[in-house]
Amino acid sequence: MTNRLPLKMLAGLRRNPSASLLAVQLAGVALYPFMENTDAGRALFGVFGIAVLALALRVVNRSPALNWIAWTLALPAVVLLLVAGLTPYGGAMPYAQLFEGALYLYTAAGLIAYMLRDHRVSLDEIYAAGATFTLLAWAFAFAYSACQHWYPGSFTAAVNAEAPRTWLELLYLSFSVLSGVGLSDVMPIRPQARALVMLEQFAGVMYIALVVSRLIGLATSRAIAGAREIGEV
Repeated sequence: MTNRLPLKMLAGLRRNPSASLLAVQLAGVALYPFMENTDAGRALFGVFGIAVLALALRVVNRSPALNWIAWTLALPAVVLLLVAGLTPYGGAMPYAQLFEGALYLYTAAGLIAYMLRDHRVSLDEIYAAGATFTLLAWAFAFAYSACQHWYPGSFTAAVNAEAPRTWLELLYLSFSVLSGVGLSDVMPIRPQARALVMLEQFAGVMYIALVVSRLIGLATSRAIAGAREIGEV
């Protein structure tokens, strides 16, 4: 029985690729604080980014999205990540982040189309709802990072207000904006940064209103229909 458990877990991840993507991204949230301050951690961050890209491509393969568009975004992202990680040229990182962010947005769009294409809610679609949220949060965090690179002073915070914001701070801001909780101490200052924040606020509201509410409605309707069938029996 003990030996079968890992096999069952692997089989479940194969059937539900959105679960793998969601699990890896949530693991990244826990690991990012340990990746930022050392050379080894930054190298691991690059490897982690490539792993997430690979999972995103796998998810796109299961969605109605077009694979060739995903590969067109993923290949430059991987090359630029390798250039940024293996060479002294640091200017490649913002471009890598832009390609990563574009792929995450495209993957999120593919997952949304996947969740909306029928009137039933599967287990993988529930995982897809979480994975889509994290993809959107990562995509805007990448956009914030690139904005900060090209427009220094785009963001300020309660601690070290004049310093560039770290990746974890920008991801924290992205989660706060997308969820609508407004708990972040990181603030957009320059117009370009504020425009990106407004776009993410719009994306977060529309995602909750159109996608999550629909999934909840379908799941509730199915539960009510099941209860009625049991009552009739």
